[in-house]
Amino acid sequence: MIDKKNKIIIEELQRDGRATITEIAKKIGLTSMGAKKRVDKLIKEGLIKVKALVNVEKFEIKLALIAMELESGEVLRDMLNKFENCPRIIKFFVTTGAYNLFALVWAENYYTLESISLESCSLRAQKGVRRFEFYPIADIYYDTFMDIKVIAEKTEKIAPCGVYCGGCERYKRERCQGCPSTIFYKGRL
Repeated sequence: MIDKKNKIIIEELQRDGRATITEIAKKIGLTSMGAKKRVDKLIKEGLIKVKALVNVEKFEIKLALIAMELESGEVLRDMLNKFENCPRIIKFFVTTGAYNLFALVWAENYYTLESISLESCSLRAQKGVRRFEFYPIADIYYDTFMDIKVIAEKTEKIAPCGVYCGGCERYKRERCQGCPSTIFYKGRL
């Protein structure tokens, strides 16, 4: 249940995900054990998740919003399944408008961002995409922290979407940093 104490817990963790249980307990007027039980329950019930976010401004990461019109529900499900583990996609959004799928994507530079919209690893290149609009994001307001997937151990030769970066012409010409989950990745994350 989201009562006032739970709302305060959520607010505090949104303000600072490293807030201590003792600090939270003082804010809500409970013992540390009482506060810990509440935090644990919120996490266990899937109501909150505490994780590290990346400051895209400090890392000079480029973002883009992609709008797609897909021809069917089957194509939509295939797209979501194929790119579920793609480290370049921050979020997918399914909508009911003319464009039925939006994606928020990231890259280290505009050349790599362009590759995300053009190459075989791109969403545009997938079967069943009727229309595709690509909007690079110029400015972010209020909060520059994003849920960027950082993969420390790059052991794979094939990207999660099934593409081999080593054979890509844009990658060979250094117009793409490669997939962040593969051994070919040349970026800073």
